[in-house]
Amino acid sequence: MSKKLFVIGALGTLAVAGGAHAQSSVTLYGILDDGLLFSSNSAGHRQYLLQGGVLQSSRWGLRGTEDLGGGLKSIFVLESGFDPSTGKSLQGGLLFGRQAYVGLSSPLGAVTLGRQYDSVVDFVGRRSLSIDWGGAIVDHAGDVDNFNNSTRVNNAIKYSSNTYAGFKFDALYSLGGVAGDVSRNQIYSAGLGYEGGSLVFGLAYLNVRNPNVSFFGNATTGTASPATANIASPIFSGFASAHTYQNLAVFATYTVGAATIGGYFSNVKFSGLGDLSSGPNPSPTLHYSGQAILNNAEVSIKYELTPSAVLGVGYVHTNVSSVNGLDGSRYNQLEASADYFLSLKTDVYLTGVYQKASGTNSRGVPAVAAINLLTPSSNEKQAAVRVGIRHKF
Repeated sequence: MSKKLFVIGALGTLAVAGGAHAQSSVTLYGILDDGLLFSSNSAGHRQYLLQGGVLQSSRWGLRGTEDLGGGLKSIFVLESGFDPSTGKSLQGGLLFGRQAYVGLSSPLGAVTLGRQYDSVVDFVGRRSLSIDWGGAIVDHAGDVDNFNNSTRVNNAIKYSSNTYAGFKFDALYSLGGVAGDVSRNQIYSAGLGYEGGSLVFGLAYLNVRNPNVSFFGNATTGTASPATANIASPIFSGFASAHTYQNLAVFATYTVGAATIGGYFSNVKFSGLGDLSSGPNPSPTLHYSGQAILNNAEVSIKYELTPSAVLGVGYVHTNVSSVNGLDGSRYNQLEASADYFLSLKTDVYLTGVYQKASGTNSRGVPAVAAINLLTPSSNEKQAAVRVGIRHKF
């Protein structure tokens, strides 16, 4: 009799375990994007190279959920970026440098903790030309407004609402973690988006203290140093000594038949320049103070020739204000792209970009063209063409 009870108990335990397992899931996913790129002028030379992650950054990740009952679920995402041309990790070698968070979701929304995207990425960047069809090389000046999601937020607490009548919103707060100074390295953002038929729009705000370290310098396995400018692009790397970075971004698109017309704008401010506890001045002779303002405006048209073939063209203008009496700089950029889907998961694409610069850049020297992700030009002009293949799994 005891043996029968043991068998029945064991089967019952397995049944419960099987039921619990059925209520949870883990999904492996990823993107591989690689291709051949030509640059007309990279530090004075033509350049041909294999370059990964232009249309989308290559990545692999794990996404999981467990049903806790009553509409409550535990959720997590672990996501790692890599370069398929070399196999090396991106985001400074961080194991899960793209995203790493855990939290709870319910009918009232979700609360998550970890390394996450800010609200500008969530509600404006995801719909920008660079993410939608153009790729990273068509992005705004050095991705200063983070539309292409170049930078994440560490130590973040985030609330994301569910969708109500087409509207959704979220808010994020990142703790700086500095004893005795709550505001140092802190980051906060909030955003709102709407999707309703032909009309889609979004707006978001992002505020970062000591951005050279807390925001632009957080892709490292070590500790970012305020003595080093952690910004690569000459368009705004000279503003590393800013105490505060602010970004106000908005976009709207409208679809008419096979065409989608889009407009995008961001206002970025580097305030409190000259704070050497945040970052260095651009040179021994330039001691910036006050603020620098970068306005980015973009218009685009996407046209679906067929469900498998998409064409796009766009124009971006970036204006960088003068600082301490020095002339500012301006960047005009034209871009075009063609994307053909071989299947639901695999597509091939061709993207071209031309940029012209004028004025004086953030480092106090004549501005040179600096297409995102490329070595800056030696003069005011730069063109790039990229042909690639992307596969999703």
